Amino acid sequence: MKQWQLHRKPWAEQTAPACRVIIDNDFAGDPDDLYQLVHHLLSDTVDIRFIICSHLRAGDFIDPSGDTVAHAETRVRTLLGHMGCDVGDIIVRGSEQPLQPADLTGHSAHPQPSQACDAIIREAMRDDTDVPLYYVAGGGVTDLISAYLTEPRIADRMRVVWIGGQEYPGVRPPLNRVCTEYNADIDPLAARMLLCDTPFELWQVPRNAYRQCLVSIAELRERVLPCGEIGWFLYDSMNTIRTHDDRYGTRATGAYCLGDSPLVSLTALLTPWEVAPASHHWHTVSAVRLDEHDRPVAVDEWPDAGDDGHAGPDERAGRRAIHIVDQVDTRLLFEDLFAQLRAFHRWQEA
Repeated sequence: MKQWQLHRKPWAEQTAPACRVIIDNDFAGDPDDLYQLVHHLLSDTVDIRFIICSHLRAGDFIDPSGDTVAHAETRVRTLLGHMGCDVGDIIVRGSEQPLQPADLTGHSAHPQPSQACDAIIREAMRDDTDVPLYYVAGGGVTDLISAYLTEPRIADRMRVVWIGGQEYPGVRPPLNRVCTEYNADIDPLAARMLLCDTPFELWQVPRNAYRQCLVSIAELRERVLPCGEIGWFLYDSMNTIRTHDDRYGTRATGAYCLGDSPLVSLTALLTPWEVAPASHHWHTVSAVRLDEHDRPVAVDEWPDAGDDGHAGPDERAGRRAIHIVDQVDTRLLFEDLFAQLRAFHRWQEA
């Protein structure tokens, strides 16, 4: 197998990266994060600064071991081995434990020290580059909030993209069942602080949006599986979850949700002129609260744009921006994934 380094992609145009990216995911869990990671690794428009292996919730049905950070790192290194990719020392471990409340109100927390917490602060506080920094998280956000509690100035120095959170009012949850969203439940306190108590500019992809990221099994079999070792690894990781209903409670249906993939389209697949994704649909608020069922409620909607395209005299002035994605451009997202895999495989086979 041909070997390659993360910042040199011989099969790609090798353009100057448009943004720096910190990847944070629970790689010991649902393998949709493996598809997201491979897609990001193959994209030449982002500069991946490091990959955080974060924890699952205690007793998770996929990995109840309590060693999910270590297992996540093993899985990432296995994936990189199948790609022939040398990433150096950019894999860092997050905390194995969620945040702990600092008082009885539950509105503040003690940071969890970790290798990831230190790395986040170090990258965010760099003053030797003006390339925008994105923090993309497909699981819990323990390490991000720990870094913020340790050094609050990082909130003004990055954009956060988070896959997580329940549906907002007016959007029906699956089968009308009010249930905690998976990623928010990994560290509920950290999720609440990200939404309600920090000034991060946030692109949030809640459950109703990321559930749109369905790909048929036939499509994965025809367009991912043939792409060499990494294609086999991705397909097999998904198929193991899908077909072992006795362990995972799944059904072998004809599709699978790659719900973490919008982390790619909201960073690597932006238009050349705007930082906002042109083909996704979203609305913006500047404040969120959680109701008694931990459902997010927007309490400060930004006004719609007027005829001149501006929202009014108070538009964005000193206000936090929480962009809530309602619809994902899955055609753009998955066609790019398949094209990237095919180009990479063609280079490996040449």
